[in-house]
Formats: sequence, C-alpha cells, structure tokens
Amino acid sequence: MNITFKELRNIKHSLPTGSISKIAHDLNLEEQTVRNFFGAKKTPGEPPKWHLQAGPEGGIVNINDTTILEMAKKIIVQTDESAPQSLS
Repeated sequence: MNITFKELRNIKHSLPTGSISKIAHDLNLEEQTVRNFFGAKKTPGEPPKWHLQAGPEGGIVNINDTTILEMAKKIIVQTDESAPQSLS
C-alpha cells in the first residue's frame, strides 16, 4: 500500500488519546514501535517496516504490513461514529 507521509501523520494526529497504547497492547508491541510506524524515529521501539520514497507531501510511504494502519483507521471511524451529531 502507498500513502503520503503527510497522510500517515494526519492519521496519527486524528487518533484519540490512548490509541497508541491500545494498538501496542492489542498487537503485543512496544508503544514506541507504534509511534515509529507513524514517523517517529526513537528507540527502544523497532524501526517502521515501510519504505519512504522522496516526493511531495513528505514523500510516498510504501507499507507492506498495514496492520497498525488498519487498526488506527478503525479507531478513528469508531470515534467518529460515537461522537454526538450536531443538530444543524
């Protein structure tokens, strides 16, 4: 799967508080490994398992294992669905 780095960061920033911990717990990973997946470059977590190719919007990220990304998107959808609807 290909996604821009900017899109990947936007997904991370759309996650509600505690989502990184939940994803890490559910996948039996270190929280920093999940943060690294979304573009952080810190240890002790594992480096992301994707390739970044230079390009617009931070470049194109080629992700082979989309498990973390899919969980993040699912959390965002669930959060949006449970948010109160405005009466406009």
